Amino acid sequence: MSTKPTSKETLRHPYFNRELSWLAFNRRVLEQARCEDFPLLERMKFLAFVSSNLDEFFEIRVAGLMQQLNSGSNAKGPDGLGPREQLRRIHSITTQMVQDQYDCWLKQIVPAMSKEHILFTDYDELTRNEKAWAADYFADQVFPVLTPLAIDPAHPFPFLINKAMNILVAMQDPEKKKGAKLMAIVPVPRILPRVVKIGVPRRGTPDVYIFLSDLIQQFAKDLFPGYRVLSAVPFRITRNSDLYIDEEEVENLLKKIEEELHKMEKGAAVRLEIGEGGDPDITEALLRANKLGREHTFTVGGPVNLMRLMSVYDLIDRPDLKFPNWVPHVPQAWTQTSTFFENIRERDHLLHHPYESFQPFIDFLKEAARDPKVFAIKQTLYRTSGDSPIIEALVEASKQGKQVTVLVEIKARFDEANNIQWARQLEDYGVHVVYGLVGLKTHCKCCMVVRREADGLRRYAHLGTGNYNPKTARLYTDLSFFTANETITAEVAQLFNTLTGFSRTPNFKKLLVAPFNLHSELQKMILREKRNAAAGKPARIIVQTNSLVDQETIDHLYEASQAGVKIDCIVRGICNLVPNIKGQSENIRVRSILGRYLEHSRIFYFENAGGKDPLIYAGSADWMPRNFYRRIEAVFPVEVPELRERIMRILNVYLSDNYSARLLRANGSYFAPPVGKQETVCAQDIFAAEAAAQRLALIESKKEPSVPAAAPELVPRPAEIQSETAITNRAARENAEEA
Repeated sequence: MSTKPTSKETLRHPYFNRELSWLAFNRRVLEQARCEDFPLLERMKFLAFVSSNLDEFFEIRVAGLMQQLNSGSNAKGPDGLGPREQLRRIHSITTQMVQDQYDCWLKQIVPAMSKEHILFTDYDELTRNEKAWAADYFADQVFPVLTPLAIDPAHPFPFLINKAMNILVAMQDPEKKKGAKLMAIVPVPRILPRVVKIGVPRRGTPDVYIFLSDLIQQFAKDLFPGYRVLSAVPFRITRNSDLYIDEEEVENLLKKIEEELHKMEKGAAVRLEIGEGGDPDITEALLRANKLGREHTFTVGGPVNLMRLMSVYDLIDRPDLKFPNWVPHVPQAWTQTSTFFENIRERDHLLHHPYESFQPFIDFLKEAARDPKVFAIKQTLYRTSGDSPIIEALVEASKQGKQVTVLVEIKARFDEANNIQWARQLEDYGVHVVYGLVGLKTHCKCCMVVRREADGLRRYAHLGTGNYNPKTARLYTDLSFFTANETITAEVAQLFNTLTGFSRTPNFKKLLVAPFNLHSELQKMILREKRNAAAGKPARIIVQTNSLVDQETIDHLYEASQAGVKIDCIVRGICNLVPNIKGQSENIRVRSILGRYLEHSRIFYFENAGGKDPLIYAGSADWMPRNFYRRIEAVFPVEVPELRERIMRILNVYLSDNYSARLLRANGSYFAPPVGKQETVCAQDIFAAEAAAQRLALIESKKEPSVPAAAPELVPRPAEIQSETAITNRAARENAEEA
């Protein structure tokens, strides 16, 4: 890879723009939908993820930029871009992304589905019998619940719910030869399924589907008898969905958030998505009514909102077109007859999800709820599932007379309503529910159990990188850490006391806790590696995180690179750091890994002069200002040699991945690492295969399964980091193959 900067601007502003970096991430999600190695229905699901991601991006990030612009601010960020220029670039990139997304749907997914006898069709392509069935379905199931809304001086423009589907109708009164065009809107109730399976069989094609919007468009004339319908197209409005809460001025945070959730549906419009074929005059009137410019309009050549494809995934019973069902492995240490407390007291444990099951934590909590020796349970909840066994265990513990304290983060974005529901449910059963510290989100993943034993009270703790959600634990890669280490559990107890009581300056020595010592200690570790490199000692940093945004941290990584520290960043999403700039970051490599599972672990490795004691941490925090300063985060040290070796091996596998990984160039683009004659390495496949082998060995022998040999040292820098010439040649070959 070339070490030359790509432009003068790169040197003047050595940071990628956060919003554009996020769009590059979503482009990589779109690549998964195009990947022919993935099962067809999984590709369709990735296509839905692209839409879901864009929804949140516009609701929060684009909305924020528009607010800045409307307030008269054009202040530039560290990357040199102000809100106006960011919005211009966002529109250009997202317009192309949406076009590519629909091309993928119409030109790749739909034809491939047809070959599998799953047909997505327009009304005009239905057979006579199917059209008759569709007409009856519309008349019986859809027409009765639709309410057409005329727009005229007597009927002002209605308020349109955030992201709800509507039909925009242009019509004329046939009795008036030169009558003006009339406008109407048909809101589509959310209770109606967005994709309809045709209820009459077609020979050779058992499954025929049509989008509800197509049906309503076809029969829109039935809603306006006596008028001539000129066009009917689906559309939806995206609104600003950020919460506006001054916690210092709020007496009842729970009530205030409920009020704000209601207001969110009425936020300012930030995007219009509309189908092709609409009347331009009526569309212009729609934009004016919602105070939107054409630059915020996306005209799509297919069904509006491909997120609705998520429901289709469950409708289609074709296991051969989905990923094989994965059964997480339960290590033998968690299947023995001893209690979980004896198991954890004996040694620390580490689980790697989803390859290893989340069930041990649930069973640990259930045992704590039943155990008469347990006096207290303390737990943080950021996001959890609707039928959570964790909630059930906490309720059971409270019923058993134990002191149960739960910190529910009711400001978890887009999960506020769910978390309010769990908070009230827990309170109904006598659980002490706390909402954390004013001005800070409680994002740490911590659970502590206090138990009376022969030698006195003992604490047991679970710390993790992911949410206490059994469902996402099967979809996200995360780490779970169990310990009875007295120093660490004492600091976990101090963390809970800080969250529930008053403590301005808690003192943490083992744990790195935001906003208290996490940021400062990480900077010290980075600068220590810099000094070690300058002194000729081994120096290396490996960071696995979801996002790398914090400017001060990036500056220190640049300084460490200049001193000779070899730095590998495994960043799934946003990365503001610019790698591979001569004199600044030539020793930094950045890779992103996307696959079947969402890479969610946060792991930090510091070589520490090459001795036997590298510094290894894992926890809940990304490297972003919000995680360092505006959230409660907990990062724990991994000190047991066996667990350190395991973490190091996990990092080795990620750094060897040449299948799912994409490497970041200094110009902001990502590329697939050249493979050449090397063996293809897919990290997620390796972890799954090893877990499956251990599960099989446990079943067959009932003995301790063999653990893959742990690497005592990290592998050299990945071989796939090659010259820019080699990369260019590979890209040319790939382009030729595509052509």
